[in-house]
Amino acid sequence: MQISAKYVKMEEEKQLEDVMGKIYVLMGKSATGKDTVFKRLIGMKELALRTVVGYTTRPIRRGEADGKEYFFVSVERWRKLQEENKVIESRTYHTVVGDWHYFTVDDGQIDLNGQDYLFISTLSGYEQLRKFYGEESVLPLYIEVEDDQRLWRSVCRERRQAKPNYDEVCRRFLADQQDFCEEALLRAGIVKRYRNTDLEECVKAIAADISGRK
Repeated sequence: MQISAKYVKMEEEKQLEDVMGKIYVLMGKSATGKDTVFKRLIGMKELALRTVVGYTTRPIRRGEADGKEYFFVSVERWRKLQEENKVIESRTYHTVVGDWHYFTVDDGQIDLNGQDYLFISTLSGYEQLRKFYGEESVLPLYIEVEDDQRLWRSVCRERRQAKPNYDEVCRRFLADQQDFCEEALLRAGIVKRYRNTDLEECVKAIAADISGRK
């Protein structure tokens, strides 16, 4: 029996896809618990997920460290990296105290040769990552929480800051309603949702789906 060259090529491409790593993008509105879920998933050794430290031009917050949560850089540095075509994806938030830029840099942190990664990003960031790395390599993890609970969490979190800015809390809450509307989610191909009303169950469900892809 003679095997066609087309079949051989298809099998080779499938094998290559199987060994290539994935980028899992954790998304959700503000105060849905993304940071907590992220830390729990990264802490599960069996998932072997790597992290990528993103960049931002926003001010550093109490309890954060440069190079841990983010690389905190100037607007000038952000612009220079863009000019050098080093920015993989970038998001700008028009806050009440000015524009804050969050972005991912092609700085050698990502190697999809058998390695899986976990990101926290937005719909826009997710779509830019898919454009850069390919749809087969970038997969969404969308978590959600009831709006009243999110708003309460946001206020409590802001209260712990040295100079609470509740105007920004309100701005972000309303912006999320638009950014993560059903039309936008469906447009991005995001159908599955993970409810974070019970942290343990939410993390368990996400971990099971990631393990199922290995």
